Amino acid sequence: MDLIKENILILTILLPLIGATLIFITPGYLDNLVKYIALIISFVTFIISILIFILYDINSGGVQLLWDWEWLSLKGAWPLGDKGITLNLGVDGISVMMVLLTGIVMFTGVMASWNIQNRSKDFFILYFLLLAGVFGVFVSYDMFFFFLFYELSVMPMFLLIGYWGSSSDFRTFSRTKEYAAMKLTLFLVAGSVLIWIAIIAIFVQAGLGSFNILEIQKVVDDKFPLNFQQINFFMIMIGFGILAGMWPFHTWSPDGHVSAPTSVSMVHAGVLMKLGAFGIIRIGMTLLPEGANSLMPLLMILGCINVIYGAFSALGQTDLKYVVGYSSVSHMGYVLMGLASMELLGFTGAVYQMFSHGIMTALFFLAVGAIYHSMHTRDTLILKGIFKKMPYISVFFVIAGLTSLGLPGLSGFAAEILIFLGVFKSYGSLGILFGSLAVIGAGITAIYILRLVSKVFFGVPDENKQNTNNNLDATRFENTAGIILVGLILFAGLYPLPFIDMITSGVTPILSNVLGGL
Repeated sequence: MDLIKENILILTILLPLIGATLIFITPGYLDNLVKYIALIISFVTFIISILIFILYDINSGGVQLLWDWEWLSLKGAWPLGDKGITLNLGVDGISVMMVLLTGIVMFTGVMASWNIQNRSKDFFILYFLLLAGVFGVFVSYDMFFFFLFYELSVMPMFLLIGYWGSSSDFRTFSRTKEYAAMKLTLFLVAGSVLIWIAIIAIFVQAGLGSFNILEIQKVVDDKFPLNFQQINFFMIMIGFGILAGMWPFHTWSPDGHVSAPTSVSMVHAGVLMKLGAFGIIRIGMTLLPEGANSLMPLLMILGCINVIYGAFSALGQTDLKYVVGYSSVSHMGYVLMGLASMELLGFTGAVYQMFSHGIMTALFFLAVGAIYHSMHTRDTLILKGIFKKMPYISVFFVIAGLTSLGLPGLSGFAAEILIFLGVFKSYGSLGILFGSLAVIGAGITAIYILRLVSKVFFGVPDENKQNTNNNLDATRFENTAGIILVGLILFAGLYPLPFIDMITSGVTPILSNVLGGL
């Protein structure tokens, strides 16, 4: 058991890479074998993510399950240190939750990909490479490898969307999958440039010859003046904010959601957008606390715009995926507002919203993908009364929708109420304004979700317009994935305490660090 505990974090990165390697050496014509290898590897990784959650000691807190491997020495290059570039792995209460979320979405995403027939071998290789990068970001405490894994997690999206995705053509506009893939890549690469500049600046300014976040954190007060922190936190906030869907750099996200295949949409909205918010926390707020403090009002304003703009945009969509895509932009606004509140409740709610939203959007896109596979359309002006034909998928979508609007008893309510309380407590009278706008955003969400559910699932169907095939409801794999996600939404909503305690153990030292920078 000790051997597993000592090496469990590196396993989260190695298992997807091993899975990609096994699939690579498997003949392409053995399609079912490829899928079962993917299923087994993803299931084992899911179990590993649960073990990490169990092994983390909430009472001790801090960074645990440490693992390191020296990759490149910089001996003699810096007088104060020569540790160079080392693969330093560890988890705190925040990253434990993100690792668990990634394991959940990875496993359910493989089951949602069971219908892929065209070059499924290549698809799963890229899918596993992407997820190896995601795990690497969440467990890395070396900025060089953090950035390396960050790039690994976003680059496969170009091929996954550009080849296996689908194009949109709805009346007044047309968006090809190639357009969406290129737009996503250009936006994220632009953000990466800002992130890399800030990382190099932090590395040089620290003067330690090390990219280790924990080592650099010790010299922040002595080495990083306020103007340095402000400039670099701004670059970190915008660079990572692009991936988090921050307004006005969000436009790549809905197009990417719509064009991506089902499992990639699940990973995109469920996990990848969380990398952006996580990067702001792990590098920005940890290493640039005074800069974070001074720029949090700007982050609050941008997050508030996200909430309102995303909700109104979702209200006007007629493509199911665009509705969910803009809804994700809106809900990531809640995350940004919670972080910017600088309150324990709001910050904790922001991280819990990351976890809740990840599961919720995975369920959303699982349902939408099944509907499109059976009905051959996502147009809400055509789709009506499909509950009788697709009862299981309809239930999945409705539960995801109720979670989205914050129904008590589901995970979305627990997350959003903490964010609202934190925002109302922040910035004096302005906090009341921001909190009120956040609540209004939740009200708009209720309008478009309930309207969508009433028309699409319980309306009167038009058989002349709806094109269906004989296999209407979910496959056994889609049903299994949906049941897992629904179960987690219910558990996280009815009994959030274990998750809240875990998050608080990670949030408290970061928040104290930022507030102590005053």
